[in-house]
Amino acid sequence: MEPLTEAQIRASFVNTSKREMNQASLPDLDELTWDRLDVLGWQDDKRPQLAYVVVPTDDGPVGIMVRTSPPSKLRRRMLCSWCQDTVTPDDAMLYVARRAGAAGRKGNTLGTSICAGFSCSANVRRAPTASEVGSDDPSDRAAWTARRIEVLRERSRHFAQEVLTDPS
Repeated sequence: MEPLTEAQIRASFVNTSKREMNQASLPDLDELTWDRLDVLGWQDDKRPQLAYVVVPTDDGPVGIMVRTSPPSKLRRRMLCSWCQDTVTPDDAMLYVARRAGAAGRKGNTLGTSICAGFSCSANVRRAPTASEVGSDDPSDRAAWTARRIEVLRERSRHFAQEVLTDPS
């Protein structure tokens, strides 16, 4: 992912009001390892049920505000729909995004499960197990990792495109 400035991130939001965009807390951009990120995601420091993702697309970054429910005492395991990592102990959570434009203003939303800590980029880069790859060959492992990175990018871009699409 190409490094982004605060202004670029705020300008990328497609499903927020100007007030929501300006109130969004941002991560420390200087602390990010941009070349190891495929999607930028973070929780809002002030409002824990709000989070944000920025997805690189061919048309530029697409920023999306998502909401989640408060943590429940009942714990359910869920698979992240973006990285689909079955080894990591991170929980996935249901995040719901208001659609962009008129559809979103009418209350139309779209949901997906994403790693609670937005660790998808790290998850797809972890060393695969031999049983996942079916081989101990380093080139097979590298190809497996490269494919997982591409699939994460495809799935996150698809979600961003769906948020931008008016379903009517």
